[in-house]
Amino acid sequence: MRVLFIASGSPATVFALAPLATAARNAGHEVFMASIDDMVPYIAGAGIPALSIAPSSVRRFSRTDRAGRPVALPQTPEQELDFAGRWFGRMAAACMDALLELAEVWRPDLVVGGSMSYAAPLLAARLGVPYVRQAWDTGDAWRTDPSASDELQPELWELGLDQLPEPDLFVDICPPSLRPPDAPPAQMMRWVPANGQRKLEPWMYTRGERPRVLVTSGSRLVLAKETGFLRGLVADMAELDAEIVIATLDEVATGLRDELPGVRAGWVPLDVVVPTCDLVVHHAGGVTALTAMNAGVPQLIVPQGGNFIEAGLRISEFGAAITLMPDDNTPEAVEKAGRALLTDPAYRERARLLSREIAALPPPAEVVGALEELAATRTAGDVQD
Repeated sequence: MRVLFIASGSPATVFALAPLATAARNAGHEVFMASIDDMVPYIAGAGIPALSIAPSSVRRFSRTDRAGRPVALPQTPEQELDFAGRWFGRMAAACMDALLELAEVWRPDLVVGGSMSYAAPLLAARLGVPYVRQAWDTGDAWRTDPSASDELQPELWELGLDQLPEPDLFVDICPPSLRPPDAPPAQMMRWVPANGQRKLEPWMYTRGERPRVLVTSGSRLVLAKETGFLRGLVADMAELDAEIVIATLDEVATGLRDELPGVRAGWVPLDVVVPTCDLVVHHAGGVTALTAMNAGVPQLIVPQGGNFIEAGLRISEFGAAITLMPDDNTPEAVEKAGRALLTDPAYRERARLLSREIAALPPPAEVVGALEELAATRTAGDVQD
C-alpha cells in the first residue's frame, strides 16, 4: 500500500503525523510525506521520505491573497478562525499542481492529511482514493473548514463540490476526557511524542535541585513578537526560584541567554526534557500541550491566538492546567498561576490521569490496520464496479 501524508506549514504539523507515518513504514508500506519547502528538513529529520510541494514560506500564504495582495489581519477570535481557514486553503491550492504531478508517477492508495491540510481531501477526491484526517492536537480545527471551503471554491467547482469532502476516517489523538461533546466519531490513537532531536546533554534527562520550568512558544519560526512573549514569561516567573529552560530556535537562543543569565535556552528535544519538568509554560500549541500531558506535567497556558483558547480551557477545566486569557495575562497573574501549579499537588495528579488515558489508547501500529482495511475496502469496491 502506498500512503501519502500531507503536513502543513509548521514543524508541529510534521511531528504530529510522524508517528503514524513511521508505523505505516514499519509495517512494510510505501510512505511519503509532503509539505511546503520549509518543512522538508523536519520531515527528513523524522526519517520519512520528504517531498516539497510548494516553494513558498508559510508567511506568504498567511499575509497575502492568491494575487499577492496584502490581506487584513484578524481582530477577533472568530475572525482568526476564518483567517486561518482561508490561508490554509491558499496553501492547499498552491500545492495541488505538484501533488497531481506526483500522482501521475506515484499514485497513493490512501491520503492522510493533518488538521487543516486541505490539499489532502482535494487530492483524494481527484484520485478517487480514501481520505484520512488526523487531528494534530486536542481540538481538531473543524471550525476553520467553512472558510477554507470558501477559499477553495475554484478547486471544489472542478470536482463538482461546494464544500470540502468529509474524511473516510477520522483519527483523533485527544485524551477521552478532553474530547468535546460534539466531537465526531473517530478511530482513537495514542499520541506519541515526535520532535527534532539533537545530541543529549546530562541535564536534559536529569532533575536538578530546584523545580524545573520549561517555557516555549512552539517550534515555528520565532518572530520578534514571539521572542518578546518568551522574555516576558521568564521575567514574570523570576520570583518562583525555579530553573528555567527556554525551548526555542537556536538562532534566537544566544540573545536570550545574554539577556537572561542563568537561563538555559535553545532547541531541546521536548520528549526528553519535559518528563524532567515540574511545569510547562506555553502558547497553547497542540504538540507542546500533548507532550506535557503525555509526561503528566501541569501546564500554564497563555494563548497567543483566539483559535487556541478553547483547547487550553478544556485542559484547565479538567484540572491539569491554568489558562490565562489575554486580558488576564499580567506579570502578577503569571507568577501567581505558576506558583499554584508548582505547589498544589492536585494539578499534577490530574495531569498524570491524562497521561494514563493517553497510554491506554491504541498505538499507531494498531491504527495502521484501520488504514489497511480502509484501502482494501475501497479497492474491493472498485473491482466489483
